Amino acid sequence: MGLVRLVAASTALVLVTLTACAQEPAPAPLDPVESAAPTPEPTVTEPLEHGELRFKQIAKLEQPVAFAVRKGDDRLYVAEQTGRLRTSGGDVVIDLSREVSGGNEQGLLGVAFHPSGRWVYLDWTDARGDTHVTEWAFDGSRATARRDVLTQDQPYPNHNGGQLAFGPDGHLYIALGDGGSAGDPQGNGQDLTTLLGKILRIDPRGGRPYKIPEDNPFADKKGAKPEIWAYGLRNPWRFGFDRGTGDLWIGDVGQNAWEEVDHQPSGSRGGENYGWNTREGKSRFRGAKGRDMVDPVITYPLETGGNCSVIAGYVYRGEKIPWLRGRFLYGDFCAGWIKAAPADGPTDGAEVGKVEQLSSFGEGHDGELYALSLRGPIYRIEPA
Repeated sequence: MGLVRLVAASTALVLVTLTACAQEPAPAPLDPVESAAPTPEPTVTEPLEHGELRFKQIAKLEQPVAFAVRKGDDRLYVAEQTGRLRTSGGDVVIDLSREVSGGNEQGLLGVAFHPSGRWVYLDWTDARGDTHVTEWAFDGSRATARRDVLTQDQPYPNHNGGQLAFGPDGHLYIALGDGGSAGDPQGNGQDLTTLLGKILRIDPRGGRPYKIPEDNPFADKKGAKPEIWAYGLRNPWRFGFDRGTGDLWIGDVGQNAWEEVDHQPSGSRGGENYGWNTREGKSRFRGAKGRDMVDPVITYPLETGGNCSVIAGYVYRGEKIPWLRGRFLYGDFCAGWIKAAPADGPTDGAEVGKVEQLSSFGEGHDGELYALSLRGPIYRIEPA
């Protein structure tokens, strides 16, 4: 998936973090959900000075990696990396398990519902490892009328991104990593002639296969892909919109020194360059200075305390945890910590809890938040 590589090792799966290949730590085995040992309860720590959080398990699925809700529907929808879109109650909505590529940061990686609720979109990699963004018509019970909206060849098996989300403007935003390997050998992050290393913005219902919004920053620029909304990204595994302000928060997984969170205010017209691969975090990585780079708002070092892959969440806008309102939640896959940082002045946040193998966050219709673990549990985040 976008934050780990899953490779077959006899009858088990192996986790490998996204640091440079030569510096990767020895992998640890991950048992299939059916035979996994009981998942320990997440720990709770004293957050800031305002209160405590509790992580209540509400479901257990197989390698959950992405989360979505649908208009007029109380069910929670979860994408399993192994290829199935399921509800939190366990019902299978779409099954791509025979079509997705397995291991190596691949599989079913993202899900989003159209604002109308009439269509569902999945981001997944096929048997060749190439990315598909595929649409189904969905009436609440059956997914039909399948079509590919966008496809992208992937030169390497890692750094596929995979996040899908409809923004406040009603357009579909798509995360694509830099194409993989180590250090972005093809220079895709800074290359505007490729979709790799970018966040894209399209209207999937405005044309066939989609329409380019007229106000996209490169819509009329020669030598640039018009789908591009932002660039200079290594592996934007998860991003999310603040339902209160419309701001965009992006977690970009680092190479071997820094993890970073990038922030795009709602008034942006797009076109931000977040720096990869000329820099990692705020530090020079390689090559010449990039064009008008935007600094990350949060960075933290790799390897320290077991850190390996940033997981971006959401700014809390719910009602059940008053002290958490207006704070951005993010975490780290390997270290397992979850932190909260003020959205109006983000810096390295205060730890508010831990979830083993944190893979993603989710946001409900009511603004309440959820945390997903690759080991299977889906947690609702509650006041302690």
